[in-house]
Amino acid sequence: MGRRKTRAQMEPSRRGAANACRVVERPLPHPGASQPRLKQADTLMLAEFRGVGFAYPASAERRTRPFAIEELSFDIAAGEIVGVIGPNSSGKTTLIRLLTRVLEPGSGEIRLEGVPVRRLSRVDLARRVAVVPQGILPQFPFTVGELVLMGRYPHDPGRYFESPRDRTVAREAMEATGVLELADLPLDDLSGGERQRAVIARALAQEPRLLVLDEPTAHLDLRYQVEAATLLRRLNRELGMSVLLVSHDLNLAAEVCDRLLLLNAGRAAAIGSPETVLDDALLAAVFGCEVVVDKSETTRRPIVRLTWRPDKKEVGETR
Repeated sequence: MGRRKTRAQMEPSRRGAANACRVVERPLPHPGASQPRLKQADTLMLAEFRGVGFAYPASAERRTRPFAIEELSFDIAAGEIVGVIGPNSSGKTTLIRLLTRVLEPGSGEIRLEGVPVRRLSRVDLARRVAVVPQGILPQFPFTVGELVLMGRYPHDPGRYFESPRDRTVAREAMEATGVLELADLPLDDLSGGERQRAVIARALAQEPRLLVLDEPTAHLDLRYQVEAATLLRRLNRELGMSVLLVSHDLNLAAEVCDRLLLLNAGRAAAIGSPETVLDDALLAAVFGCEVVVDKSETTRRPIVRLTWRPDKKEVGETR
């Protein structure tokens, strides 16, 4: 991926595309094209949670009952985008930690492609599941290309230098996410949206079966939120990538997800299509505030709006 460059050195080659959308609109190359595309017919269920339970240990500092996941059951089909939504402390991050074996369930079982997760080594798990965490990047001045190559580690953890195949897969991952032209830039030179796409490229370089994203649009402005949502849809449709999306943004989840899992206090409050789960009364009960659910005029997907009624004093103060 060549010599490290600064953004100033990169600018002349970028001016012609200054007004172009940063999401690549040509057909996406498949990172690691020798790996067969995962289709619905190949595996009925890619990931399965069956009666999963987990409780954080009690401590003297906790004044309330320790948080627990209780009897959680749901599936992720091959080629599907499943969104996990819910209020703070509902279990969304805990779910990711259980799937990736950061935490071990106290009861029930989690399977990937029919194999219990507890039987998979960390390396095997990293070949199947790639996680895009929320706002975490290396503290060293790596370039985009170096970051993406880190995604190849699970495929030969004993090797210290990348192989020609590693470089090919990393290049295809950067091309798929639209950051190939940024390969030689330090991560510190990137915008928030560019960093997010670089981290997604690193995850794709792992050649995972399942891509897990934790709040991928957090701290991004509207433009980059649209780009991130567009990229996820294209990865799913053109590469057959299965996605587990954890998000506080109900409208993003409604637009990009095939199904939603609504969590509340560690339990599944609802599982189904966005049209089924995003119900006025159900959301009001779970989130504790009134909402109105309409339909988008362009996509016909649900749109959730807050219903806020200021009192007379507040109205007077704003005049």
